[in-house]
Amino acid sequence: MSRQDTRRIVLTGVTGFIGGRAAAALARARAAGAPLVLRGVGRSPAPEWWSEAGGEWVVADLATPDTLRDVCRDATALVHLASRIGGDEESCAAVNVTGTEALMADAVRHGVGRIVHLSTAAVHGPGPHRGADPAGLVPQPVSPASRTRLAGERYALDAGAVVLRPGLVLGGGDRWVVPVVAELLARVPGRWDGGKARLSVVEVKDLARLIAALAVSPEPVAPGVYHASHPEPVRVGDLLDRLVDVGVLPPVPDRDLDWPECLARLAATRGGPSERQLALLAQDNWYRDDRIWRAAGCEPGPGVLARLDSSAGWYRDHLASHW
Repeated sequence: MSRQDTRRIVLTGVTGFIGGRAAAALARARAAGAPLVLRGVGRSPAPEWWSEAGGEWVVADLATPDTLRDVCRDATALVHLASRIGGDEESCAAVNVTGTEALMADAVRHGVGRIVHLSTAAVHGPGPHRGADPAGLVPQPVSPASRTRLAGERYALDAGAVVLRPGLVLGGGDRWVVPVVAELLARVPGRWDGGKARLSVVEVKDLARLIAALAVSPEPVAPGVYHASHPEPVRVGDLLDRLVDVGVLPPVPDRDLDWPECLARLAATRGGPSERQLALLAQDNWYRDDRIWRAAGCEPGPGVLARLDSSAGWYRDHLASHW
């Protein structure tokens, strides 16, 4: 394979939940013979597994834009998967807006022809959302993280990026969705609104496969905003039942709770998860969009419920260590 055929892919978020899986998928492709040079970008030295896989590494910080200059030199693709999801508006904006702006400017300066940018369906704000098409939605983000991630999308789109908005992401390493489900069930024990709500979800390994495919597919996907969940929504009642089946959750009380009762029980008990988080899980939040899977030539897989066997052990260990 000639040097001209080799593709250099710059990745941020290599040490994160989603970014780590996408980076590992690309590293496996490289090990299998794909003509790839992988360049990770992070605040700390490269993780050991990345160095062992032969990846390049640049120490740089999205919150310090000057450090990002020339990270995209000689690159053919940028896969931007890092973000700040906690903290106040200022700290989130430093990474998600200012950092993204600087990174995209560097990609444009160096003529990077393919950019994949990870955002979130949380930019759509409060639901319910029932089969909504992204073209017909007006984003209404309500948190510092989602507001600043939406603002960061603009710089990515201006640079010609494919912007991905996954819904709930499950799998080994998930410290938000299933742990929050477990705490909410302890505070609001029963089937929230009868378990009827439909949710856009994706298993992290499937999302990582999609990201890797977008980075290396023979033909680039048209720039724009795409939802990146599994095309088939999951009913929250089915998700709860499956988590019980694989031993992650105790049996859910056979009691249907309407929305006002859910809110009353939540208010009556102390805990971290908020009404907004309960609404994301107990009310319809799904989006009708399978374009990205088709465009990338990537099968979405069997879905989260079928994948939970492989992550159940991680969830059991994580919940046991935090409860």
